[in-house]
Amino acid sequence: MQADIDLKLRLRLMLNQSIAFGPGKADLLDAIQETGSISQAAKKMQMSYRRAWQLVETMNQSFHSALVETHKGGESGGGAIVTPLGLEVLAQFRSMEQKARSAIETETQQLAQLLKR
Repeated sequence: MQADIDLKLRLRLMLNQSIAFGPGKADLLDAIQETGSISQAAKKMQMSYRRAWQLVETMNQSFHSALVETHKGGESGGGAIVTPLGLEVLAQFRSMEQKARSAIETETQQLAQLLKR
């Protein structure tokens, strides 16, 4: 692909009319895993805490068990963890993204040649 054209594949898993999982939610899970906090993950991603919480709720409601578990604050403060199911969903999604990109690489390069610069 030409260096001046940046085409991106955006894979989303739809459940009825809502996005059960997609790249933004995957990035949020990564950030929660890294920071141990929904609020810190939201700050890192430059999104509001409310929006991050909505994304977590959608993920948790879309799968048979929670992808993120929260712990109420106390002396050491609250926090959040990505559950084993959350880690599994994240790994499978990242694998799907890579496979999809590889599968359409030739067509993506061909389309890039047809785009305006």
